[in-house]
Amino acid sequence: MHILQKRYNIDVMTTEEGKAMRLYDVSIAPLLRNLQNLKHILQQGELYAEQKKVAPEVLLNSRLSVDMYPLTKQVQLVSDMSKGAGARLAGLEIPQYADDETSFEMLYARMDKTIAFLEQIQPAQLAGAEDKEVVLTIRKVDLTFSGLDYLQKWVMPNVYFHTTTAYNILRHLGAPLGKTDYLGQKR
Repeated sequence: MHILQKRYNIDVMTTEEGKAMRLYDVSIAPLLRNLQNLKHILQQGELYAEQKKVAPEVLLNSRLSVDMYPLTKQVQLVSDMSKGAGARLAGLEIPQYADDETSFEMLYARMDKTIAFLEQIQPAQLAGAEDKEVVLTIRKVDLTFSGLDYLQKWVMPNVYFHTTTAYNILRHLGAPLGKTDYLGQKR
């Protein structure tokens, strides 16, 4: 029995391409959608700053609490988690981006690079990745996952956490955002 069948009681095609397509559909596709939605959220925040005549840096450097990362770092972490997941699962080198963004335009460019990287990954490149070992070293501690556990228990929770936090920072500052901005348009 395939790992996806055991965990989700779903019918999984038995071809390698079928298995890869399933993993692609629960990894690359939602990461792309999330990045596009986050870019929209940032655009709404930038528009709000312009309308209220607030310096963009005020929004970019805002945080929900003094011990949390500012908006810019939240976006960088979404980018890092997304490109890292795509690369690790597809067996590619992880693109390295300097964390030097200081404007909305620079954040959009980073997101566009991340989206372009993920769009080049084909479903077949993820064949067998759900069972592949992924080791992360976080604060000098090695975390070992299967590819599917890495995606479900590390990547997606982190991506959604940092996206939600970015949304909440802008919403807290008064940007007129709603649930449909976070979820995106039905596609």
